[in-house]
Amino acid sequence: MPFTAFSEQARQDDGSFHPVWFAADERKPLRFFAGIWTSWTSVRKLKEGEVTADLFGFLTTDANAVVAPYHPKAMPVILERQEEIETWLTAPIPVALQLQKPLQEASLQVL
Repeated sequence: MPFTAFSEQARQDDGSFHPVWFAADERKPLRFFAGIWTSWTSVRKLKEGEVTADLFGFLTTDANAVVAPYHPKAMPVILERQEEIETWLTAPIPVALQLQKPLQEASLQVL
């Protein structure tokens, strides 16, 4: 799943939340989440009847030191190199899941 930046909600002292944005750097180069996609047919609303929707999700892992102050439990699995993208798209599941690790801190910053 392509992206240039992503956000997590940070709690303020007054209890409200505001987004904190993360990217490789200020230029926001294109990167990819390790994601999945499928079409799903179901009845979501009786008035609509059966519909087919495109569903997307992405793999998460432990938060690294950059994301953890804002979202300590998890962060998306980010694919940086072409080899990682190819592995995610073509390798057997046990091999692809070896990509499920936090991104190195030097590869991510708060905008």
